[in-house]
Amino acid sequence: MKTKELLIKEVENSPDFILQEVWDFLQFLKAKYQQEQLEVRLLSQSSLKKDWLQPQEDKAWQNL
Repeated sequence: MKTKELLIKEVENSPDFILQEVWDFLQFLKAKYQQEQLEVRLLSQSSLKKDWLQPQEDKAWQNL
């Protein structure tokens, strides 16, 4: 059985007070993942900026 199917089976057999905690935790994990992705993109951009802002780069891309 796949993870999603196992989760659905457990959800169907769980009391509401546990489901509320599971819901809260799932929302927390999704927000955390989105934040981590944003941080990686920002760090990558800042790291690559020094290469992008070179006169050689401007020259290489001017004909495109």
